[in-house]
Amino acid sequence: VNVGCVPKKVMWNTAVHAEFIHDHADYGFETPSVKFSWRTIKEKRDAYVRRLNDIYENNVKKAQIDIIRGYGKFTADPEPTIEVDGKKYTAPHILIATGGRPAVPSDSEIPGASLGMTSDGFFDLEELPRRSVVIGAGYIAVEIVGILSMLGSKSSLLIRHDKVM
Repeated sequence: VNVGCVPKKVMWNTAVHAEFIHDHADYGFETPSVKFSWRTIKEKRDAYVRRLNDIYENNVKKAQIDIIRGYGKFTADPEPTIEVDGKKYTAPHILIATGGRPAVPSDSEIPGASLGMTSDGFFDLEELPRRSVVIGAGYIAVEIVGILSMLGSKSSLLIRHDKVM
């Protein structure tokens, strides 16, 4: 919800609008001075995500579900038990939402790695970059490079290609 599907769909829809505007003249519409504000869409997108977070949290509270934040591990207890920050919790059903994070290589592993960002960082951008390079060939990379390009960033997509001899 925070840095994936929902905000990406907002940005994708923004890019679709940009494409429609680009094609307006072909359909007889005059759009002489259409301006795009990255800051506006970022603020509205982030507010939408915050609103969704509040709705989800309220729904969880209404359902009388406990949210326990922290680092946890299963114990050897006979009942399903998890220990989080030194405190044990037992329940018939335990959901572990890992909140995974990408691994970022160091500059010693890949020179210049610190100059980049993960796909999560895309949602932190305060302004549309004039130029961008997206590395990867998965759907996230393809969608992000498409969004950036459609909104006006001169964008390139780099993919690995292993040559078979």
